[in-house]
Amino acid sequence: MFSYRHAFHAGNHADALKHITLIATLRHLMRKDGPLTLIDTHAGAGIYRLDGEAARTSGEALEGITRLQALEATDHLANALADYLAVVADFNRASSAGRRWRVYPGSPLIMHALMTEPARAAVHDRLKLFELHPTDAQALAAHIAQLQAGRQVSMARQDGFEALKALLPPPAAAGGSRRALALIDPSYEIKSDYAKAAAAVQDALRRFATGVYLVWYPIIARPEAHALPRRLKTLARQTERAWLNATLHVGAAPEGGGLTASGMFVFNPPHTLKAALGEALPQALHALASGRGAGQAWAVESGP
Repeated sequence: MFSYRHAFHAGNHADALKHITLIATLRHLMRKDGPLTLIDTHAGAGIYRLDGEAARTSGEALEGITRLQALEATDHLANALADYLAVVADFNRASSAGRRWRVYPGSPLIMHALMTEPARAAVHDRLKLFELHPTDAQALAAHIAQLQAGRQVSMARQDGFEALKALLPPPAAAGGSRRALALIDPSYEIKSDYAKAAAAVQDALRRFATGVYLVWYPIIARPEAHALPRRLKTLARQTERAWLNATLHVGAAPEGGGLTASGMFVFNPPHTLKAALGEALPQALHALASGRGAGQAWAVESGP
């Protein structure tokens, strides 16, 4: 336990899929004025250095966000991909023009950035963050303190699977509406995380059926990994909730090994999400798959 550190993987192809999906989902939800309760059950450190030792050791950011950065000047970028790149670029304003980005925001800081944009700030969304890893929790607390967000953002060194239960249903807004989005993104370092992720969503839907729940998962040669999206589809059908499953496979690494594919499963997705990802993922894959082997593919499927 606690051997996984996301700093080695920040800005890779899996982060790109996760954050393109997250941002596109939030953009739609934030069209309404009602406040959102945003929850990240496995928040990590919050922000990562792309020029640090961990990123240099893995090289995953070079094959991920650095390749996508080159698309910034491309004409006719899909809106969801362009929006994702603009959000990451905003965290790199201090970088010289034309230089590689030096930092990569994790999900907590991406959500905070969107909820505090001038057009959204007056709504006062709330962000709840959880992280168990002692080092990452300490780093996250420091990064959150720098935001000076007050009570609008809270974090705890706590099991996010368990913490989610106490937050649903979310508090009602002044008009009585309740809105929430939860990102469930464990490392799956422990095999039991697959079952815990499915159980967390099942419990969340029981407590608050209309919440938007995003589950990231790796696509690897492990029975639990193959079973998870099937379990989530079954759960969506049993609870009669709309669902979307997006997958991205960047092709085999030249030296073999490593994570090559991942998925994002969304319960109660915005009706705009399937089209947005259908435009963005082919463009992202074209950049991410350069120089890699067989298996390159993307897919977006959904159900009522």
